[in-house]
Amino acid sequence: MTMKLTSPAFENGKPIPVKYTGDGEDISPPLQWTNLPAGTAELAMIVDDPDAPRPQPWVHWVIYKIPADSAGLSENVPHSLNLNTPAGALQGMNTSGQIGYQGPAPPRGHGRHRYFFKLYAIKQSTDLKGGFTKDQLLKAISDRIAGQAELMGTYQR
Repeated sequence: MTMKLTSPAFENGKPIPVKYTGDGEDISPPLQWTNLPAGTAELAMIVDDPDAPRPQPWVHWVIYKIPADSAGLSENVPHSLNLNTPAGALQGMNTSGQIGYQGPAPPRGHGRHRYFFKLYAIKQSTDLKGGFTKDQLLKAISDRIAGQAELMGTYQR
């Protein structure tokens, strides 16, 4: 079976509700996953916007060291380096230089942007510290990825 990432807040390829954007409450949406590969030790997630008007995608969220026995993330994950729920999870830096989730807020009139929630199953526990960037995290886990799932939501102003 293939890993699956879903949200009760929006369907794949559909708009992300305003509540989870910079125009709303700017809180992280609830997420759920299933069918992790056997032997998954921990999980990591990166959320980015490849449609941002810049050379690299705009990174909205970096979260990792999520325990493999977690079935998802609840709505409104706190903006903390170290998380109690899920226990032991860490967050990294988004493109704004902040820890935690930053909701979609594309430039007005720039059209519909796509936001990719990418979940990585990691087959060997890591020794990572909090505060990693997307690039640092991907470099650290690149040879440990056992599977990947993706959920894409859209938003425009």
